[in-house]
Amino acid sequence: MSEQANQSKPVVAEDKKGDKVQLLRIQQAHNGQRVDNFLMREMRGVPRSRIYRLIRRGEVRINKKRCKPEKKLQVGDQLRIPPYTGTESREVAKLNPGLRDFLLDNILYEDEQVLVINKPSGLAVHGGSGIRLGLIEALRQIKPDWKQLELAHRIDRDTSGCVVVCKNSICLKHIQREFKAKTINKTYLALVHGSWPKEIKAVDAPLEKSEVKEGEKVVRVNESGKPSYTAFTPKEYFDGATLMEARPETGRTHQIRVHCQHAGHAILGDERYTQLHAAPQFRSLKNLCLHAWKIEFSLPERAEKVSVEAPLEEQLEGFIRSLKNSQ
Repeated sequence: MSEQANQSKPVVAEDKKGDKVQLLRIQQAHNGQRVDNFLMREMRGVPRSRIYRLIRRGEVRINKKRCKPEKKLQVGDQLRIPPYTGTESREVAKLNPGLRDFLLDNILYEDEQVLVINKPSGLAVHGGSGIRLGLIEALRQIKPDWKQLELAHRIDRDTSGCVVVCKNSICLKHIQREFKAKTINKTYLALVHGSWPKEIKAVDAPLEKSEVKEGEKVVRVNESGKPSYTAFTPKEYFDGATLMEARPETGRTHQIRVHCQHAGHAILGDERYTQLHAAPQFRSLKNLCLHAWKIEFSLPERAEKVSVEAPLEEQLEGFIRSLKNSQ
């Protein structure tokens, strides 16, 4: 094995099997990566909720010290990973040819540093509790040189649209810094219940996340929550619904969904955050009507920005067309 290939992997000081403690020495390829993201890759098949619980209990340690999920790894750090085998650990499912062809057909942008995929609704961005194959696990199986792909960000399982995936750690850290600095422009399309008031141009409401059961989270507006801001612009009005542009300035879990609910106009197809009785013309909707439409970001050592737009899924596009025709 070449020296370069060797440096792309952690050095393991003890047995790598999940039934024993692992002591990993962090190499350059993972310098600056969050510990939770690193563990999700290293502990494949283990639910996110269990990984966070191990961190919270202090069973995961960096240089023999407790850490938080957002702690950034540094070259030379010694990372302790506790045993994690058991019923919760699952093998990653094998990619089927249909999904493989679909993902290849839905690459919106690709260069030597990054991929942008038009993710379908219903596909999680990564595996976890009850999910043996997510977008990132599927992509890593398509080509040998995609085995080191990493998600630059996440969108909900039920949300379709743009997902940025990095091919190297330099690009990953660059884009994550951009997200933190709020210099990445993201625009979503959301089809919401009712007629959105034009005077509501933004929702500035703190969000608090809680776990209602293993692996399932609910987000609520709460003054003790994290600051969250979403700008909204009505794009088109229909009978009983409004097509909205949503531009989140923060990246909280379920942010757009909860902010729409808070404004009194929950997203159509959102069973978790709406108590509204669907009008007859909306009862055929099976998917969440939220789409990551556009994203604009920069890349390392490149002056011009990358701007990508994802077409709507056929079902949502057809439904909007039917609303237009019925007016």
